[in-house]
Amino acid sequence: MDAIRTEGLTKHFAVGFWRPRPYLALDSLTLHVAAGDVFGFLGPNGAGKTTTLKLLMQLIYPTSGTAEILGRPVGDVQVRRRIGYLPENPYFYDYLTAEELLVYFGGLFGYSSTDSRQRAARLLDEVGIGAERRLQLRKFSKGMLQRVGIAQALVNDPEVVFLDEPMSGLDPLGRRDIRQLILRLRERGCTVFFSSHVLSDAQALCNRVAVLAGGRLAASGALSEILDVHARGWELVIARASDAVLARATAAGVKATPLGDGRYTLDVPVDVAPEQLLTALVEAGAQPVSLSPVQETLEDFFVRQVGAAPKDRGLARD
Repeated sequence: MDAIRTEGLTKHFAVGFWRPRPYLALDSLTLHVAAGDVFGFLGPNGAGKTTTLKLLMQLIYPTSGTAEILGRPVGDVQVRRRIGYLPENPYFYDYLTAEELLVYFGGLFGYSSTDSRQRAARLLDEVGIGAERRLQLRKFSKGMLQRVGIAQALVNDPEVVFLDEPMSGLDPLGRRDIRQLILRLRERGCTVFFSSHVLSDAQALCNRVAVLAGGRLAASGALSEILDVHARGWELVIARASDAVLARATAAGVKATPLGDGRYTLDVPVDVAPEQLLTALVEAGAQPVSLSPVQETLEDFFVRQVGAAPKDRGLARD
C-alpha cells in the first residue's frame, strides 16, 4: 500500500481584483510514495511544493483530483493521528517555552502529562535543544524555532512525516543533526516526505525524488535510476606540473586548469584511461594529489529538468 497517493491533483487560485481569474498553482499532480520511503519533493521557488503540502494537510482544498494518506482520504481523523507536519514557516505561541509547547501538543494527542513531558524531553534532545528549552520561544533564533518545529512534528511518533523545507535557517551543525534524525526515522520504517532547496541533502537522504516545475511534475523516480552512476570523466589534481607534464597532458586531449603554486586540475575525458595518463605524468615529474570520477549529481538532473519544463504556466483559461 502507498503511504501517499495523489491522482490528478490540481489547484487554481483566484488572482486579480476587478475580474479575478484562476491562476494554475498545481497542474494534475500524480504521485505514489511507498511506505518507508524518504521522498524528496524538489523544485524552484513558486513551483507548487508548498501548495501540494497544504493540500495534503487539507489546509486548502483542491480544484480537482484526489489525495490519500495511508489508504484514507486526506482529512480523515484517524489518519491525522498518524502523521506529523512541519510547515515552511512555523509559528508558535511566543510566550511558551519549547518544553511547554511540546507538552501542550502531547496533550492534544491524548497523552498523559507524564508521557508528554517524557516525549518533549526526548525530542528536544534529538533535535539539539539543550538548556534553551526553558526559554520562551520569542527569544529563539529562526534555526532554533526550526528545530522545535521538527520536534513538534514527531511528538505523536507518526507513521508519515511531512516536512516543508526542514533545513531552512539551520547552520551546518543543525543540518547534520536533522539529517541524522531523518535517517533514524527511515530505520524505524517511517515515511518521510520533504521539500527542499538543499539538493545535496536530498541526494544524501532520499531513495526517491520528484521534481516539480511550473506546477507540473517534471520527473519522478528512484534516485539510483534517474542519476547516471557511471563516470562521465575524471578530475585529476596534480602538483609540480612542469612544462613537460603539461605537454603530455595536452597530447592526451586533457584540459588543464591552473590552481596556483604549480598545481593543476586536469579534466580527463571518459575515453582516456586515467591509470595510463597518471603513470605518464608521474614519469614526467608530476605529483598526483587526487583522482575523482565526474558523475551526474542531483543538481545536474534538477537544472536539466527545470530548464526543459514548459514556461507557459500563467493564468488558466476560463
